[in-house]
Formats: sequence, structure tokens, C-alpha cells
Amino acid sequence: MNVRRFPDRAVLGREAAADIAAFLRERLASKANVRVVFAAAPSQQETLSALVEAPDLDWSRITAFHMDDYLGLPADAPQGFGNWLRRVIFDHVPVGSVHLMRTDGDPVARSKEYADLLAEAPVDAVCLGIGVNGHIAFNDPPYVDFADPLAVKVVTLDSVSRQQQLDEGHFPTFDAVPSQAITLTVPRLLDADRLFCMVPGVAKAPAVRRTLHDEITTDCASTILRTHADCTLYLDADSASELD
Repeated sequence: MNVRRFPDRAVLGREAAADIAAFLRERLASKANVRVVFAAAPSQQETLSALVEAPDLDWSRITAFHMDDYLGLPADAPQGFGNWLRRVIFDHVPVGSVHLMRTDGDPVARSKEYADLLAEAPVDAVCLGIGVNGHIAFNDPPYVDFADPLAVKVVTLDSVSRQQQLDEGHFPTFDAVPSQAITLTVPRLLDADRLFCMVPGVAKAPAVRRTLHDEITTDCASTILRTHADCTLYLDADSASELD
């Protein structure tokens, strides 16, 4: 895995966005449409904000997806990941198509609908992060399946993952954090041609160390990223602090 280190998260965000934009321009030079999956998390804020400002990027030929969302929140809840992505990126650029997860109704049916949308054509890139427990998307350690037959599914969030959402200030109490979500599975994420993984912050340092040095295991889902042919990990000084 290609690992790039930067002094702080602002520089990380600018450099990651530059790489993502360069990749998208290259793909758009040879394809009519490019399909990208975006993560919604504070760790992605600097990158996506910089990507909005990227010059000479034809957003009208980009189809956007996101990788997970909570179940049980009101449609307009600010914590909803689709709503977060609207505020940070989709309301600021003329994206050709944005496919946000629907979390109303039957979640299993909604998962299948989203999987079908993703399956209409190959996914060119995924912009993701890593959770404090090593999760990618909402594939938490107790429930990760590296050979999952599904592309999108309903999952239960483990307590570490829910605590992270509380610690990042998204919810007033632990009990207010939803216990279930819809997520892209690990095989669906790895099926993309290119992975851009932005992981700033000292809270992520143990997960970064495990990602790079532990055995590839479902105990730390992000270790599987080392098997992808083209994945770049972007770190700041804090998240890389346990590597030296």
C-alpha cells in the first residue's frame, strides 16, 4: 500500500484532493462517466472541501455514491451521512448524478436497491477513511466478512464504533447513536479500481499501526486494504505517530 505522510490534516486534505482530482481528470479523458463512492466523516472534511475547489474537473460527468448511513434517524437529521455529504460537497459542485442511500422502509430492500445501482457499471474510485476500531465503511470487527456475498447490507454497530460517533460530537449521548446502519461490504469497496484512504488524527494512530503491520484479519478490517492493487493511505503527523 502506498503511504503518504503530511505535517497536518490541512496539508493532507489538499494533497489527497489533488491526487483524487488528477485521477478523475485522467479517467474522464477516456470515459464518458466516472463513478465515485464517498465516505462521510470528519476525517474526510479537509479532503472534500479541497476537492470542491479543484480546477478543471467536469463534475457533470461524475456519478456519486456514499458508502454507509444510519438507520432510524429522521430524513433531515444532520447526522445522516447523505445530509453531511450534501453540506460538504454535493451542494457545492454540479455533480451529474448523486445516489444517496434511502433508509426509510424495509432496510433489506433498500440495501438491495443500492447494490443494484452500484452494479450498473464499475466503480472507478472510493474515497474512504478508517475507524478507530479499524472499520472500513460500517464493517465493524464483530461482523466483518472479507468474502461477503452481498454488496450492501444491514449491519449492527459495535460499541467502539458508536462511541467514536459520540466522541466526534455527532450525538448528545451514547444511547442516541443508532445501533444499526446500511453499509457497502468489504468486497464491494475493494472492487473499485482505486482507493484513496484519508486518515488524520491521533485517535486513529492505533488503527493505522494495525492496518499496516498486523496480520490481515477481520479483527481489524482495514488490514484488508493491503491486498488492493492501488490503495493510497494519507496520514498526518498525529495518525502516523505510532509508526516511528
